[in-house]
Amino acid sequence: MQEIRIPRGGVPAPLWQVMNALCDVAVGLSDAVGRGPLAGQLAANIGHNTDGDQQKALDVLADDAFAHAMQGTGVRWYASEERETVNEIDVNGALALAIDPLDGSSNINCNVSIGTIFSIQPALDDGTETFLRDGSHLLASGYFIYGPHTALVVTFGDGVRQYILDRVEGAFVETETTMIPPEASEFAINASNYRHWAKPVRAYIDDCLAGSEGPRGKNFNMRWVASLVAETHRIMCRGGIFLYPGDERKGYENGRLRLVYECAPIAFLVEQAGGKATTGTARVLSQIPTSLHARTPMVFGTADKVDRVSTYHDLPETEVSALFGNRGLFRA
Repeated sequence: MQEIRIPRGGVPAPLWQVMNALCDVAVGLSDAVGRGPLAGQLAANIGHNTDGDQQKALDVLADDAFAHAMQGTGVRWYASEERETVNEIDVNGALALAIDPLDGSSNINCNVSIGTIFSIQPALDDGTETFLRDGSHLLASGYFIYGPHTALVVTFGDGVRQYILDRVEGAFVETETTMIPPEASEFAINASNYRHWAKPVRAYIDDCLAGSEGPRGKNFNMRWVASLVAETHRIMCRGGIFLYPGDERKGYENGRLRLVYECAPIAFLVEQAGGKATTGTARVLSQIPTSLHARTPMVFGTADKVDRVSTYHDLPETEVSALFGNRGLFRA
């Protein structure tokens, strides 16, 4: 009989078995990640996934572990970032799980926080069609972050709950609820791609970098971890904004984040925490994936900051092309 890894209280009854199974695998992954090289060559390159991204050994181990753990939990369809197609787990299951088994795996050998992103929704008779819907069908979403402590941050559609792994007991213990702070002075973006961004994105970042003397009238700090889970957890704790826009490079027209496995689950969580998540102009949860591995631009975080990015896309050409000192609409 599987150990109880998460309290039943607070978890909707139809989802408890799935959540307990997810937590069971997360306990094992937390241990493996915590042991680093002592657990083997977890960061070894072993090939590429269906989108051409490099796979690490731990990517595949995590994917196999989560898929196996879903047996007997009520999950019918299993869709993973590491798999080309949807897999059927239980023909009588009523649920569908979309998962990024190991987000940020390029950081495995750097001892930087990595994680697991997931969402749960009702299963349709067709596995692929189940996941090619907008985010209004999500029943739950969340992430595990394997850092100095291992945490589960999850929503069941009624706010956000946080659980911390008690390593002694081998179980997740609920702590405080999580809401994104309304005020923050941090933004996260890969600034090395500045020359490839669209003008509205450049203008927004220019105005942040201009600091207290610019139109924003305040100083900002920039963060970039290259791990979506780590970026999300920081925003959940401290507020701020994350941007992964599309750009002019081939293959990056729609950014690099997957709508089904990363963006929709994070967007549902962020909205439940009082924040917003958009493509830069439109709500992420309203987007309908065109394929299982479809990508989308992603902007999320403190609500007013996300709204401001959308506003920059509506500015006339003369405003987004102006130097920050002359961008009059946004003077503090």
